[in-house]
Amino acid sequence: MDWLKELLKKAGIEEGKLDGVIADINKELPKYMIPKDKYNEVAEAKKKLEADLQARDTQLEELKKAAGTSEELKKQIEQLQADNKKAAEEWQTKFAQMQLDFAVERALTTAKAKNVKAVKALLDMEKVKLDGEQLLGLDDQLKAIKESDPYLFGDPGKVGSGTNPPGANNTEVNPWKKETFNLTLQGKILREDPAKAARMKAEAGGK
Repeated sequence: MDWLKELLKKAGIEEGKLDGVIADINKELPKYMIPKDKYNEVAEAKKKLEADLQARDTQLEELKKAAGTSEELKKQIEQLQADNKKAAEEWQTKFAQMQLDFAVERALTTAKAKNVKAVKALLDMEKVKLDGEQLLGLDDQLKAIKESDPYLFGDPGKVGSGTNPPGANNTEVNPWKKETFNLTLQGKILREDPAKAARMKAEAGGK
């Protein structure tokens, strides 16, 4: 993990805190393994951070080699150092958000959400926090959604599994399905019955 230690040093983490930070990363990452379809996003974020820091470090070295130690030169170096710190903080914030998103999506999958994105859109994410391995503020919201919109959960395709709400017409045309796709009908249902529209989108696997 020498590369990580060097990266954290460049990001402005104090020498005495490096081991603790690395230990926290090693502890938390296995709990929230990044899905394959999200891996590239994280990898690109890491590569961008490394590239940004490397470019700025190169600029600092070039300035140090420049003749003289004028006040203007000192200001430039200080500005670059501030930019380095800001870049590291922004990346850490983005990574923390990625961890939260992955944890929520995994929890929704475990809860048998038929369409994770559709259910996630109903959550108040301002109230959901990640504290170590525990998601705070999710359980109560998830329970409420299951009670109000049970058709969003269950095993798709199984009769009696909650695929359709009580009284639903199984022969109705679903304009979100590929074989019966119809924008005009979608708009009509959205205006007249938003709950029905949400159900149909979920059944069709819509985003």
